Amino acid sequence: MPATVAVGCQFGDEGKGKIIDFLAADADVVVRFQGGANAGHTVQVLDELYAFHLLPSGVLRKRTMNVIGNGVVIEPSQLLKEIEDTKARGHPVTNLRISDRAHIVMPYHKILDGLEEKLKGGLGAGTTLRGIGPAFEDKVGRFGIRMCDLIDPESLREKLQTIVPIKQRLIDAYGGGERLDADALFAEHEAYGKRLAPFVIDTSTWLDAALKRRKRILFEGAQGTHLCIDHGVYPFGTSSNCVAGAASVGAGVGPQHLTDILGVAKAFTSRVGSGPFPTELEGPIAEHLRERGGGEYGTTTRRPRRVGWLDLVMLRMAVRVNGLTRLAVTKFDVLGGLDRVRACIGYRHDGGILKEFPASMRVLSECGPMYREFKGWPDLPEEEWIRIASRGRRALPETTQRYVAFIESQLKVPVRILSVGRSRAATMGR
Repeated sequence: MPATVAVGCQFGDEGKGKIIDFLAADADVVVRFQGGANAGHTVQVLDELYAFHLLPSGVLRKRTMNVIGNGVVIEPSQLLKEIEDTKARGHPVTNLRISDRAHIVMPYHKILDGLEEKLKGGLGAGTTLRGIGPAFEDKVGRFGIRMCDLIDPESLREKLQTIVPIKQRLIDAYGGGERLDADALFAEHEAYGKRLAPFVIDTSTWLDAALKRRKRILFEGAQGTHLCIDHGVYPFGTSSNCVAGAASVGAGVGPQHLTDILGVAKAFTSRVGSGPFPTELEGPIAEHLRERGGGEYGTTTRRPRRVGWLDLVMLRMAVRVNGLTRLAVTKFDVLGGLDRVRACIGYRHDGGILKEFPASMRVLSECGPMYREFKGWPDLPEEEWIRIASRGRRALPETTQRYVAFIESQLKVPVRILSVGRSRAATMGR
């Protein structure tokens, strides 16, 4: 049975958490395979809103097992807080497994994240200051602490005795005043290890066995294609690979299993942080997009998201580098009430037209959008959108249907799932 990989097509915050929760109803396993606590997925169940940073979005489905793969960097205190908060709201979180190969975000990573961001000045990425970049630096530098070390006190103590003096010298060199205490770090993290140990297994072997038993597995991407360390708006992105191919590496499964690739995009564009943004809007339309649907603010940072029209140049690249087989498009309800709706079909640059997303941030910052304009659709109450969702795509306003059809014609990928609200009921699939 093929596994499904769901990835963001834009700058993150596309509504992946809701779509993953929707798909998890039919999944046996949901797997996070990259990123860290800098990611934020929001899931609404009835009138309750859940914000997850490390827990997979399927954790609210009792019959669905949830896996945090080796490609995720884990901040133990954040993960334990999410587990306890979710338990307190009536979900036991017994359906969780954590890779013994996942790397740990340590307090010195967060300190260094802040210091390095200041020193980088204009080259700073607008980091969330969660220590993600420095944790991945240690991973690639073969200098990290993994989950298997966290649950092994002897290994944890040995590694901290070597690492802490080096990190202290770095902090001092960067002009930081923080003092590290290896013994205190050991005591704190040994306690975390004891609490997390019951969840820790060799998840690669476990997932391989599940695939051989033909279990339905859903791989949950974090952030989005254009934040990817390789394919995103470098350096204004994240430190992990955010594309579908990363699911194989970050979960430890063979790529032959990953044949259903779902891209999630919203019907406009938004992002948190620095970097060029060709379709960015200011003024009343921007405020409309930002404030509708609960507000466009980062789940992790709470920073106001920058917003703009849908960018099909970005999405064409997402289709290509992910090998998308289908699309889910969210937040059509947020566009309701606008007289006209636009979609960017190309960039004007240096007297010519670009149809593909450029690598150079200098070039991207000089690009002007070329738009196709559409008549808008009504501002409907939530109950009406839910009624429309229950009846299917043909019940959408005719102007919305034209907008969806245009997206499909431009990207050559079918839109199979549409979301018209935050609740599970405001989702339609075909």
